[in-house]
Amino acid sequence: MPTRILVAGIGNIFLGDDGFGSEVIRNAAISLGDSSVRVTDYGISGMHLAYDLLDEWDGLVLVDAVPSRGRPGTLHVFQADHDGPESGLAALGLDGHSMDPAAVFASLRALGGRPPYTVVIGCEAGSVEEGIGLTVPVAEAVPRAARAVAEIVAALQTSGAPISEEC
Repeated sequence: MPTRILVAGIGNIFLGDDGFGSEVIRNAAISLGDSSVRVTDYGISGMHLAYDLLDEWDGLVLVDAVPSRGRPGTLHVFQADHDGPESGLAALGLDGHSMDPAAVFASLRALGGRPPYTVVIGCEAGSVEEGIGLTVPVAEAVPRAARAVAEIVAALQTSGAPISEEC
């Protein structure tokens, strides 16, 4: 049985760089003929993602903007810690648009589901002020992030090995 992987872009396209996840999903080169992989732009619809995760996916690739640590456009790729009190998701502060992934996973558990192995591709945001469009450094990170999505999906399909790095 093939590994089932959900690739989820999240973010608010009306808040500048917060639309990073949506933009990466539009640019990800994942074969649409591969029924074991689903690529979806969830925007700010956290409950939709929680319900979709009830389908018991083997892996989740979550793409989102993260608060800047002084280097907008820098990509961070890491495995989410669903069990720790201060998960990897909360530590990077993935909550710039009130679609808190930690809350999504809490909702999933409340619905009787379990979070799958999750890899996060986060890009440090330059601006999350009102407005449509990414800042230059974040826009330049989109192709790298799209390649990272394809590489992570391929790695998960072949080995399921943990992935963690900074791009």
